Amino acid sequence: MADIEKETPLESIDPRFLLTFQEEPHRSRRMEIIAKHPEVTKLNGPEPKTKWIVLGVCTLQITCAILLRNTSLKSPIYWLTAYFIGATCVSNLFLAIHEFSHNLGFKDPIWNRLFACVANLPVGIPYSASFGPYHNLHHKRMGEDGYDTDLPTQLEALFLSSIAGKSFFATFQLFFYALRPMFLYQIPFTWVHYANIAIQFVFNRWLIKHFGWGAYFYLLISAFLSGSLHPIAAHFIAEHYILHTPEKRSPDIQYPETFSYYGWLNIFVYNAGYHSEHHDFPYIAWSRLPELREIAKEFYDPLPYHTSWPKVTFDFILDDNITLWNRVKRPTSLKQRQSLLHAMEKS
Repeated sequence: MADIEKETPLESIDPRFLLTFQEEPHRSRRMEIIAKHPEVTKLNGPEPKTKWIVLGVCTLQITCAILLRNTSLKSPIYWLTAYFIGATCVSNLFLAIHEFSHNLGFKDPIWNRLFACVANLPVGIPYSASFGPYHNLHHKRMGEDGYDTDLPTQLEALFLSSIAGKSFFATFQLFFYALRPMFLYQIPFTWVHYANIAIQFVFNRWLIKHFGWGAYFYLLISAFLSGSLHPIAAHFIAEHYILHTPEKRSPDIQYPETFSYYGWLNIFVYNAGYHSEHHDFPYIAWSRLPELREIAKEFYDPLPYHTSWPKVTFDFILDDNITLWNRVKRPTSLKQRQSLLHAMEKS
């Protein structure tokens, strides 16, 4: 996808974010690892098992939707199923679509795009076609204000950095990740988007016609819960928020910008916790990320990581020192970086 050439006004970058002029750390670490361990390049490539796991998870989630289609919303069984099974299935499918966005399900990019639409079906709303371009910009221009849509906006940080605000953000974060990109910039609409919409429409119509609206609403409720106060949903925060107060703030500091998690919840989401490893080598499939870490352990052992995703959510909400400002931002051009450095030197 072609870059969207634009420049964020300098004054719009609030200094309460962690500003840096340093290059994002993943490219340089990748080069160092390849130089010392050239065998890691053999780990690149798709994982054939992914598509079969996706089909199994889709079948499980759709089956639950059909079985619970007439169950009252007052039923504890309904909500327990939606939370523990439904939301976990949707989280799995979110991360499968993430794998397909890197062409890690099939060798042919077209099949990755189309199969992402299949993984999208139990989510209920078409989004896979839009996710890929935005996510690839997150990798290519990580932390760059105006490009990386994973970054909270100044407005979000301003109004949602209290305990109440962070609770709201953590509960409804799926909506922030879905809507924020559209407010920053529009990506080109392609045939993949039309295919995504058409396939989802046909599936939704089939499900509602044969099993009623109850089955469809179960899918939507599961999707909401998957991005809310759910143990796996903590990965959205855990991946790039800095959950401590840096001892010193300076644009010349290389802050840790990505954090991994190596716990058992990775079983459900294609090793999404191996996030530093993934950013270093985005074309290594999920099944080989542990092998990458083992080969290059001298690079990864010193890096900060999380021991618990649920603890991340608790700390994020309850710790007054952790807010939406705790993200690293870098200006989007050399001119901006020079101007910002000059302004900070004068102050």
